[in-house]
Amino acid sequence: MGSIRRPKPTAVVLGLLCVMYLITYVDRVNISTAADSIKRELSLSNTQLGFLQSAFGYPYLIFQIFGGWIGDRFGPRRTLFLCGLVWATATILTGFAGGLTSLFLCRLLVGIGEGATFPVATRAMQSWTPVGRRGFAQGLTHAFARLGNAVTPPIVAWLIVAIAWRGSFIVLGCCSLVWVLIWVWYFRDTPAEHAAITQAELDILPNHGAPASVTRPRVPWGALTRRLAPVTVVYFCYGWTLWLYLTWLPSYFLHEYKYDLKKSALFTSAVFFAGVVGDYLGGEISDRILHRTGDLQKARRNVVMIGFIGSFVCLVPVFLTHDLATIIVSLGAAFFFAELVIGPMWSIPMDIAGKFSGTAAGMMNTGSALAAILSPIAFGYIIDKTGNWQLPFAGSLGFLLLGALLAPTMHPERAFGQDIE
Repeated sequence: MGSIRRPKPTAVVLGLLCVMYLITYVDRVNISTAADSIKRELSLSNTQLGFLQSAFGYPYLIFQIFGGWIGDRFGPRRTLFLCGLVWATATILTGFAGGLTSLFLCRLLVGIGEGATFPVATRAMQSWTPVGRRGFAQGLTHAFARLGNAVTPPIVAWLIVAIAWRGSFIVLGCCSLVWVLIWVWYFRDTPAEHAAITQAELDILPNHGAPASVTRPRVPWGALTRRLAPVTVVYFCYGWTLWLYLTWLPSYFLHEYKYDLKKSALFTSAVFFAGVVGDYLGGEISDRILHRTGDLQKARRNVVMIGFIGSFVCLVPVFLTHDLATIIVSLGAAFFFAELVIGPMWSIPMDIAGKFSGTAAGMMNTGSALAAILSPIAFGYIIDKTGNWQLPFAGSLGFLLLGALLAPTMHPERAFGQDIE
């Protein structure tokens, strides 16, 4: 028998990041599935529930840029270790919350812990991923995030039945702690310093896996902010629809179609699984276009525009029918196309900003983080005032169209780093 072949460190690092993306989304959307149980126990209105669900977004917004900068300056290993400790602890504490105020504070703490994760993960990919595989890496990691969306509703629903909603948060938080320990043990900020990496792997990595410089560069905040502003606005347009799905979809099926928690969770999962495919294909398509044409505009901008327009078209039937099968297909197809934009969008900060990619990714993700604050509150208010669970989807149509129109303003082909070296 031959010896078992160990996976390459580059593959293991990408795998660890995939698991992190999955876990972070489990811990941020678990409250959506538990929402009805929490609402009944604490006697909350939909507006109060929307306010609670928005709590995650406030620190998530603040820590995007700051967390990305910390990751650029101190490295992904220590930064993600600290982030993981915070969000895992906060998830566990949610299970012990006694009321709306303490729940809100726990969700704030989850937002603090997860605020830096994706920008810092992007910084890790900057060093550990070949240039021509950036779209693939971003698409794959975000596919795992959507897998987290898909598996969370049935898992949390099952845990609520078995050990109540409080116990579900404690179990999920403990699972996060396991990832935190494995990450800090295995990962190294500089690939060349990893004991198991080979020269063949180093040769295809940026700067051959060595640090780009011995000094820590100062971030040109003003110029970088202006450069990333169009990317941030486009990502806000995506984020509005994303957070509609993440925060209200289980409740939509529960109240609009009067299904129980388990059935609502299964329908929600079916929609989210379409996003898993969209994330993966978006990154793959983007990289293949780049390999074939060498044109970052076609590889990034065009895929983003197709995603927005496709999502817009597929979401329209939600307003034209009440047939459940049609609604599920419509929502799933719209989410599939929306998720096509993820791989190219998260590649753009690396395309543009180079060694400042963590900070740049944080700037971009402030768009989605702002949507995470505004959209749940808006949705809850609209539902309380109108009783119409379909009306919140109307806002998504407008933002999807706006995102498609603004996508040509991003210019990933213009490398910011070349201007400041």
